[in-house]
Order: sequence, then structure tokens, then C-alpha cells
Amino acid sequence: MLLIYTQKPSSRITYSVKHICTRILGIEVQITSVIEELISYTGPKLSYGKQPLGNEFFIQSHELLTQQGFEAIEIVVKDWNDTKCFFAVSDKSALPFDIFAASFYLLSRYEEYLPHVKDEYGRFPASESLAYKEGFIRQPVIDMWAGYFKAALQQVFPKLVFPKKEMSIHNLVVATQPFAFKQKGLFRSVVGYGYDILKGRFKQLGTRTRVLLGLQSDPNDTFAWMVDVVKQSKTPLTVFFLLGETTQFENSLNTHRQKFKMLVKFVSDYKEVGLICSKSALTAYETLKLEKRRMETITNRTLDSAINAELLVDLPDIYRDLVELEIKRDHTMVYEDTAGFRAGTCTPFLFYDLDYEIKTPLIIHPIAMTTQGLKKDDAIEGVVDEMMQTVEAVKGTFSILFSNTDFSNATTQQEWRTIFSEKLQQYA
Repeated sequence: MLLIYTQKPSSRITYSVKHICTRILGIEVQITSVIEELISYTGPKLSYGKQPLGNEFFIQSHELLTQQGFEAIEIVVKDWNDTKCFFAVSDKSALPFDIFAASFYLLSRYEEYLPHVKDEYGRFPASESLAYKEGFIRQPVIDMWAGYFKAALQQVFPKLVFPKKEMSIHNLVVATQPFAFKQKGLFRSVVGYGYDILKGRFKQLGTRTRVLLGLQSDPNDTFAWMVDVVKQSKTPLTVFFLLGETTQFENSLNTHRQKFKMLVKFVSDYKEVGLICSKSALTAYETLKLEKRRMETITNRTLDSAINAELLVDLPDIYRDLVELEIKRDHTMVYEDTAGFRAGTCTPFLFYDLDYEIKTPLIIHPIAMTTQGLKKDDAIEGVVDEMMQTVEAVKGTFSILFSNTDFSNATTQQEWRTIFSEKLQQYA
């Protein structure tokens, strides 16, 4: 066990310390404000504050973790080893910056509470983030900092044992359009034909007809293939379905149809099924509650995982609703258009509510990238390899947010089928 002394304990300190020491490094910690406990303890220990008490292992603190609320902070980012750091401290400290305060700033999404420019969907864009502006968005800096912190501790406390970790893969797939043409109903199908004719999509017109006549499988129905791939490798897979309305009528689906429910049930029999919280549910608690209940009725299982429509994270309200509904995991912590680590970590972490200054039980699952985030001229496999190697170096969790349409034979980027079925199964 590692004993940490701080003169002014706070929920922020406890939260940040637990993420770095317990969730990333895997060691037990105890925080105390009783100096006699620090003095009498014979095991590994450190002090965290403004000044060292003696010659102990010391991390100098930044004021962020003893404050409440949020306000604009001037941040100076500096190079450190092969990464970046901020909240620099004096050379009295074992590390040149406050690792706990810097981690808290990123994990709590402090910058997303501050006034910022939003994109057309009301989202916090990557370009507004500190990580993007300072060029470390593709690094899970908190996990990298934790690795250097571990090395410093081992030098002073060689008997401190850290458990061995391995990189893990968690595949994620959103199915906002589980079918391209099937299960739309007569009216939607007629409208679809109309759109195809008006826009000159005659090839799609032929495909639509063959699918509806049962002469061809629906190009978006890739679920049996997905399940078969991960069944063989036993890699975790979560598939998210939308039960509310889409923003585009042409792509909407009658989710009350029995065949749609049978599809959801089929996937849930093999792997985890999650809920895409519809756009209306993001601002209406009762709607979200209804969608959760419907999903649980279909799967006959408790709903544990959710992701927000359009990847919209409006802090802190939607996360509070997930906590209230006892949904355990959120998978919206990603930028749709930019590969990288939105919260600076590749290790799942607990949502901290800055308004209420409390740690919640909601686990935020960070995602490295979405398939939509790579431009057509990007070397897809090169970016994936780079991000995977970065996560493997810190033994974190690597996730890509796919769409079921990425695996369709009709898609122009067939690399996603190979990446999903081969590259992401090798760590199982």
C-alpha cells in the first residue's frame, strides 16, 4: 500500500490519486491528513502539498485540487521526456509538474465547462481542446505520466509491487442504420424510392428492389458477420442500437417491428448490447428512461452501456441522467472528426461532477477514434497502428468506434473489415 499525506484532503485529490495509482498502476492507496500516520508508517509513502516535510518522496501541489467550482486557468505546456506536461512546480518535487492536478484537469473535462465555441451539433470540438492546440491529443498523457511516476516510486521504494498489465481491446459498433432498405415500412420505402429517383441513384434503386424482393441481403445487415468474428476471438464487443427517432426521416426505422427486436435480441445473446441515447432523450429524462426500459424489455437484461446520439456530451446534465438511471458505462468520450484521447487517458475512469464536486459511479470509456474521423486521404491502417502502439506502450484499453455500415460490402473503405476482423482480434 502507498500512503499519501496531504494537509488539505479533497474529493478532487482522492479522485485523481485513485485514477492514477489504482485504476492505472493497480496499487492500493490511502490518503491521510494526520501527520503522525505518515511519520509512523514504515511502508511506501509520499507527501503532497506546497512544501516537503523533510526528505520524503514529495509531489508539490497546484492549487486546482483544493479549489471548488471552475474558472479560466492560464496553462503553460512544457516538453517533458517524450510527452508534454503542465502545472509546473519547483525542483523540490519528485516530478516537475503536479501530476494529480494536471490529470484532474483532463479527466474532469474542466475545459468543457468553460465558455467555448461549439460545432454545428452543439459539441465541444477537438480544436478547442488544450491537447489539440498543444499537439498531444494522440497521446494518452495521463497513462504516460503514470508510467514515469511509477518509475520514480520504484527507485525510492524498490519493494513496492506493481501488478503486471496487458493491453486490452474493446470493440464498439453503433447501429443507427441497422438496415439500409429492409424493415422501413411501406411509406418509408416509397419515400426512399422517390429520393433515389430524384437524386439519380439508379444503382441504389436496383439494390433496394433486390433487397425488398429477397433476392439480395441488406448491405447494412453485417451483424452475423461481426458476431462470428468476435465469437472466435472472444474479444469484448458492444453494439449500440437506436430506439428513438433519427434526425433524418430517410434513414429512420420502425423499431417496434418484430424483426428489429429479433436482431437486437440475436446480438445480445452473444455480446453486449448498448443504447444510443436519441437526441430527444439527451434533453428529456423521461424519454431516456423510456428508451432504457424498452431496450431492457427487448434483451431481457439490465442495460449497462450507453452512447449519445451525434456523440454529443453536454456536461454535466446527460451524465447525471445516466447516473440516475443506474447505467454503468458511457462510451461518448471521443471526438468524431479527430483521432486522439479526449480526456487524456486510455484507461476507463469515473465521471467527476464539477458542479457538485463529487465522484460518481458512472464509468467513462475513452475511445481512440471513430471511423468517421479519418479523412478519405488518410492512411487508415497507419493511423490505427500508431494509436494502437501508443496504447500498447502503456498497457491501456484500445477502442475504435465503428458503424455496422463500415463492414458492408458496398462501402468503399474495405480496410475497416480487415482491421476489425484481424488486427483487433490478436489481443484476445
